[in-house]
Amino acid sequence: MQSLSAFEASLLRLLARLASGRGASASLVVLIFHRIPATADAMLPFELPADEFARRLDLLQAVFRVLPLRDAVSALGRGTLPERAACITFDDGYANNLEVAAPLMSARGMPASVFVAPGFLNGGWMFNDRIIEAVRAAPEDFDLTSLRLGRHRLATSADRVRVAGELVLALKHLPPSDRMERARELVELAGGEPPSSPMMTDAQVAALAGHGIEVGAHTVNHPILTAVDADEARREIVESRARLEALTGSPVTSFAYPNGLPHRDYARAHADMVRDAGFTLALSTAWGAATRASDPLQLPRIAPWDQSAHRYAARMIAGYRQRRYVTT
Repeated sequence: MQSLSAFEASLLRLLARLASGRGASASLVVLIFHRIPATADAMLPFELPADEFARRLDLLQAVFRVLPLRDAVSALGRGTLPERAACITFDDGYANNLEVAAPLMSARGMPASVFVAPGFLNGGWMFNDRIIEAVRAAPEDFDLTSLRLGRHRLATSADRVRVAGELVLALKHLPPSDRMERARELVELAGGEPPSSPMMTDAQVAALAGHGIEVGAHTVNHPILTAVDADEARREIVESRARLEALTGSPVTSFAYPNGLPHRDYARAHADMVRDAGFTLALSTAWGAATRASDPLQLPRIAPWDQSAHRYAARMIAGYRQRRYVTT
């Protein structure tokens, strides 16, 4: 991503101001990230490596106003949100959020929120990461017929990325215990998982605050809430808050729904559980911008994918006009 000239940045700020509004008519764009690897990883083509993430931060700093999430949502509700407001969030709890992303944001004075699923801390593996690493290590002829997941030819990096995506999609909406068991079986067929987990430790979660990063909850074990019964969903929501407050010593009042699509991945009943658990805001992955009329327990987010600085900024600016209100 190339740098913007002073004129280009000025023009984009004007367009963002006009699109976003301010005060009672303002809209808020919340960005979602996951991993920020130190270097580019062919198996993670949609995750920004450190150098590219730094360039995105420079773009955000030049054009938008990056605010702490809780402050921005509070101002949105009061009708006092400034123009060009944006927030940065990360889901899941990857160690590189602290090791790679946090120093880059700290150097620019930019706040963020990290939504952690504490069940995977201290060496755990999310099912999708098990699958990605299994496919990375698998032989070219990857036979999963014993798992009823087909037989796959992995001749190129593109094949491996495609097959990993297909396998994640095939297992994603299973109940969590079934999903993890299938992922473990898949890893065994591939030759075993690598020695180190990509997730944070307890100490790393506690260290996030020193970089101006809020810790939010993301359930304990990252289930798709519509795939589990009400008692399990409630336990996942309530326990995630309790565990993270014990780690950080601070109130945890923000939540992000796993996977996060309204109706498919969570329902109104789950938003009510989030409210009853004491959270004051929650994030979905519905695409768009939040407004004063939005449900604070179902706020939208966006993930611009453009490689060009101009296109990336333009998609963010367009996001201000895609205003979402109550989603379930």
